[in-house]
Amino acid sequence: MSSFILSHDLGTTGDKATLVDAEGQVVAAVTATYDTDFGPRGKAEQDAEAWWGAVCTATRQLLEQVPGARDGVAGVSFSGQMMGAVLLDAAGEPVRPAVIWADTRSTAQTDRLLERVGMEAGYRITGHRLNPTYSLTKVMWVRDTEPEAFARVRHVVLAKDFVVRRLTGALVTDPSDASSTNAYDQSAGTWSAELIEAAGLDRALFPEVVPSTTVVGTVTTDAATATGLRAGTPVVLGGGDGPMAALGAGIIDAASGAYAYLGSSSWVSLAADAPLHDPGMRSMTFNHVIPGRYVPTATMQAGGASLQWIMDVLAPGEDGRYERLLAAADGVTASEDGLYFLPHLLGERSPYWNPRARAVFAGLARHHGPEHMARAVVEGVAFNLYTGLLAFVENGATIERMDAIGGAANSAQLLQVFADVWGVRVRRRTLVDEATALGAAVVGGVGVGLYDDFSVARRMSEQAAPREPDAAAHERYLRTHAVFLDAYRRLEPWFESL
Repeated sequence: MSSFILSHDLGTTGDKATLVDAEGQVVAAVTATYDTDFGPRGKAEQDAEAWWGAVCTATRQLLEQVPGARDGVAGVSFSGQMMGAVLLDAAGEPVRPAVIWADTRSTAQTDRLLERVGMEAGYRITGHRLNPTYSLTKVMWVRDTEPEAFARVRHVVLAKDFVVRRLTGALVTDPSDASSTNAYDQSAGTWSAELIEAAGLDRALFPEVVPSTTVVGTVTTDAATATGLRAGTPVVLGGGDGPMAALGAGIIDAASGAYAYLGSSSWVSLAADAPLHDPGMRSMTFNHVIPGRYVPTATMQAGGASLQWIMDVLAPGEDGRYERLLAAADGVTASEDGLYFLPHLLGERSPYWNPRARAVFAGLARHHGPEHMARAVVEGVAFNLYTGLLAFVENGATIERMDAIGGAANSAQLLQVFADVWGVRVRRRTLVDEATALGAAVVGGVGVGLYDDFSVARRMSEQAAPREPDAAAHERYLRTHAVFLDAYRRLEPWFESL
């Protein structure tokens, strides 16, 4: 009987379950959605039980689609949203909703942590700025604002770790997710005693860190009943969605080039043999799911989310709005016409690391219509990601091409704008929506011995639809990118006053 890897990608909007065969081909995929509770002062929470429900639903639907798949699953593996905090009691049950990556309410806690440790020291230890978007200060925030709930907390995990525990009973995390917490010493490969002590937290809250390919247990009888999986099916831990997306895009070593993920949050990234520490701290470095490798990354909070937002505002409920507005935007200019969009709808990570930043249209004139606004949003996302690319190049990386994954990579208009702004060839992978799930499948397959090594990722999808940069357009964008950066600098004091 054929052997399959069942991978789950626990994203911001839902869980994508994907069945991949022994040759690395996608057999079937199902997505089960869940909601996010966005609120004032930077609130962004999800119900961890909804993640588990989505995993159960997606698994059952997937197994129903492929007759005989249940007995052919060689292993289950996970990719999960990073930088959040799932707070569990002694029984391993959530004491409150999960605080996800987009939540920025822990600004005061971050300020206190910075007073005790310092930004440069924190960046040196973790490969990241100390910032409210990370797990550590989110835990501090719950402690400070919800003491009764925090009194019951015994464990802090990430999204995929919670679901793995539900499946197996194991309570662990991996280096890629650990490196997204602001509590992990990247050079030592252990939790940072200095940062956890400075946060006033107990080291015992943080789980054991094991390699992403570890078979942490098997599906329990109760979990089998809930999911439809066979009891005893091996479960591979997996990793965070950023490094997992890199693997799914074929980025396995320094020779693999760079890639862009164009999802709700968006980023540019590459693989490296050592952390990349930018003197300006514009970028950060995660541990890869491949042992001994790293993924320097520049992540913006609202990349695809900015595109989705402008579509919702300009054409709410309209069928085909995305294609119509992008086609209209393709026929106009924005920054060359003095119109700019600062895409900071959820505050910002790279390059500013400012949770108080907000989105702004600057330069609106009477003749600007929906097509100009849509074009400005596309250019604003491209500009922000380009600033991250410059952080890599200025620190010695050579970037001659970019592979694009994520839902927005399906748009030829978007890819051409990105190519023109970035000045490099941009190619879409043939599997853009499944790239992160594919990465999880590779990790799972390596973990259970179905795949020999990580290089299988390179044949699981191909490059397609290359877009070459227009040299004249790139020169114009270099000038308008400078104006884009200047707009943020001028508005930053105003953001602080909001």
